[in-house]
Amino acid sequence: MDLQEDAALSLADDRRTQIDDLQTRLREAETHLEHLAIARKTVTGLADRLPASLPELPEHPDYPRILAASNESTGPLRARNVCQALGHELLPKNIEGTRAKLKRLVRLGILTEADTGNFARKPRPRVRGSSSPAGQTCSAIT
Repeated sequence: MDLQEDAALSLADDRRTQIDDLQTRLREAETHLEHLAIARKTVTGLADRLPASLPELPEHPDYPRILAASNESTGPLRARNVCQALGHELLPKNIEGTRAKLKRLVRLGILTEADTGNFARKPRPRVRGSSSPAGQTCSAIT
C-alpha cells in the first residue's frame, strides 16, 4: 500500500509540475498575443497615414538616378544640374533630354516644377507628431 501511495504522490507532483510549466507557457503566449495586438493597432494606424504608392517609373536607368539626385538636393534642381549629377556631358541635347524626363516625372506626380525649369520632389505629408518631413536630407547637388 505504501508503494502505491508513494507512486501516486510522485505522479501527482509530476502533474503539478507539468501544470505549473503549462501555466507559465500560457501566460507567455497570452503576453505575446497582447504585444501582437498592440503592434497590429500601431501598424494599422500608421498605414492609414501613408500616402498612396508612387506611380511606376518609366523604363529608363536615368529615372531612379534622377530621384536619388532630387532626394539629395536641399532645393530645386535645374535640368543642367541633374544632367551633371547623372554624369552626362553638358550638351544641349543631353540637357533637353534630362528636362523632358523631369517634366515626365512632374506629369506622374513625383516631382513639382515650382518655377519654370526648377524641379523638386513633391513634399511628403507630415505624420502627426513628427518635427520634420519624411525623407528630408541635408546635402545638395550643385
